[in-house]
Amino acid sequence: MEPGGHNAITDVVGVQVGHATLISGDGALRPGNGPVRTGVTVIIPHDGEIWTEPVFAGAHRLNGNGELTGLEWVRENGMLGGAIGITNTHSVGVVRDALIEAAARAHAMRDNVWALPVVGETYDGALNDINGFHVRPEHVHAALAAAAGGPVAEGNVGGGTGMICHEFKGGIGTASRRTPAGIVGVLVQANYGARELLRIDGVPVGSAIPTADVPSPWDQVDALVGRSGPEGGSIIGIVATDAPLLPHQCARLAQRVGLGVARMGSYASHGSGDLFCAFATGNRDLSRYAGEDDPRETVTLRMVADVHINPLFEATVEATEEAIVNALLAAETLTGRDGITAYALDHDHLRTIMRAHQRLAN
Repeated sequence: MEPGGHNAITDVVGVQVGHATLISGDGALRPGNGPVRTGVTVIIPHDGEIWTEPVFAGAHRLNGNGELTGLEWVRENGMLGGAIGITNTHSVGVVRDALIEAAARAHAMRDNVWALPVVGETYDGALNDINGFHVRPEHVHAALAAAAGGPVAEGNVGGGTGMICHEFKGGIGTASRRTPAGIVGVLVQANYGARELLRIDGVPVGSAIPTADVPSPWDQVDALVGRSGPEGGSIIGIVATDAPLLPHQCARLAQRVGLGVARMGSYASHGSGDLFCAFATGNRDLSRYAGEDDPRETVTLRMVADVHINPLFEATVEATEEAIVNALLAAETLTGRDGITAYALDHDHLRTIMRAHQRLAN
């Protein structure tokens, strides 16, 4: 399938992405002081008043050893009402609270404005001083202020700064696909997977680059603290589409993210937090004032007929797979706490492997 113009979640008109990236310090871990390798990423779902104009949404849990807040209301109400945040495991609370603060600020702190934000996490403690709690409200507000359409920075940025994917440097990745019903865009924060299981376009890339050749950061963590972790990593996946979908259809798109992750070599391990949310902007003006004081008794809706939904499923799987690849390709080698290093996936080495499997022309 063909990508959108930016090959990013922002190809869905109105969607914006912003990052705040925190990198400072080197050497031994000193909790509270660093080294710091973390951040926050925010996704703005549309070009309207995001805190009071919800859009239809749905969610899926592939494996639940993680957090994506606000999903109970998404499942119950079928709507997303505000920005989505992604950060590290121990900063979910501060990001959630800062997004609520942003909603209140946007409405002059009126007490009839409330928010239950969707905020996800993956663990960056292999590289970052995760118990130093370095993500603060001002970083969330900075990410919101930086949010924009167009090209999206990937790799070691925002919430993906300290993340590891298939024992290479991972992080933020995004991709999009065009379908007859509309654009589908996916953004991931990729922080999961064992090296030997990595597949790209079906090619066993991970087994061709063993940790004996390119060391794993998790081996270094294990040597320091006895915590081996590639099986316990996680991935957050956010799907956006401009197709006119209803909430149950959004949930079906969110479910397909797991197929894209599986193509890359994940089996959703016991210790993994694989959590996905999808939203659709093809129906607007669903609920004025977030449902408070809306005088209308009915709202006119459109939906893609189920017989025509398959291309959206296919687009979600393809865009997820490429978003993870893009996270790996955009990421750069990063050394974090205690000198632990996550190495980037070498592009030339990858090309050689792909040519050997007839995926690239010589």
